[in-house]
Amino acid sequence: MRALHPRNLSWLSYGTLKGDWTLIVVNAVGAMLQSLYILVYLHYCPRKQAVLLQTAALLGVLLLGFGYFWLLVPNTEARLQQLGLFCSVFTISMYLSPLADLAKVIQTKSTQRLSFSLTIATLLASASWTLYGFRLRDPYIMVPNLPGILTSFIRLWLFWKYPQAQDRNYQLLQT
Repeated sequence: MRALHPRNLSWLSYGTLKGDWTLIVVNAVGAMLQSLYILVYLHYCPRKQAVLLQTAALLGVLLLGFGYFWLLVPNTEARLQQLGLFCSVFTISMYLSPLADLAKVIQTKSTQRLSFSLTIATLLASASWTLYGFRLRDPYIMVPNLPGILTSFIRLWLFWKYPQAQDRNYQLLQT
């Protein structure tokens, strides 16, 4: 299950603290969509107890983070820097996570486990956020999105090197 990613809520907090409506709107919509995803998943999930436990644990961690940043770091500038670094770590880990499949892709010489459309979407999103961060001169937005561009190009190279095989679960018709 893909749980509510703390990245959206972290960037939402960063945007709120900074007063950046672009970050606020984009991440509020993302958090709502992920919450909807969790509710739909829970409705159809046969193992509800395990999923509820994971979700509750994640919400507990998020509340601890919220308490730390909003209650224990009183200086707004220090809070903005620490929260920016926290958001950056989550973003970089999200962009680097597909690299875990690279060894299997190279070993099998197959990109079947990679999503081409997700690769393109990641490239466009990370490039957009990098340009936005560059425009604002905000390294916390710009720098963590650079690995998204890099990993997208690596995956595109893999698609070029190991093209996905056509579906061979069909039979030729005799003419």
